[in-house]
Amino acid sequence: MTEMTKLDPKALLADVTEFLWLEADMLDRKAYGDWLDLWLTEGLYILPIGDGEDYENQLNLCYDDDKMRRNRIDRFNRGFSISSAPAADTVRTVSRIVIDSAEGDLIKLRAAEHLIEDKFGRQRIWAADLQYTLRVTGDGFKIERKIAKLLNSDGMLNSFSYLF
Repeated sequence: MTEMTKLDPKALLADVTEFLWLEADMLDRKAYGDWLDLWLTEGLYILPIGDGEDYENQLNLCYDDDKMRRNRIDRFNRGFSISSAPAADTVRTVSRIVIDSAEGDLIKLRAAEHLIEDKFGRQRIWAADLQYTLRVTGDGFKIERKIAKLLNSDGMLNSFSYLF
């Protein structure tokens, strides 16, 4: 993030967009080690069920702190999970990026994600509203919080061998 970005909303949007596309590319390539490096240690990855917003006190598909993120990635990499054997191939598109606020070193934003999964010769399409809290660090943006709200999260879901 450049000094100009701090003053220019268009530059900030461009930098944030580049970061989200980089994250999507890492996930599609299964570059999970690189993806883990995008996170703050205290960060939370949340995949809620339903429309509730009290994520700490409701049922979620994922509510991962640093240890849980690393454990999940370890299971993906080792194939120790029925959902990850074999791992699905994915192609995701992130768009409709909106910055809700940028105060100090925190940026809150929303985006849309379309994810196409290919597994066992069939494709499935998932859509999610993404919410991020990013922190500006000396190493660039780091994810403090990511919430992926699947459109049908309270409907019938299958196991996932990937992250949103």
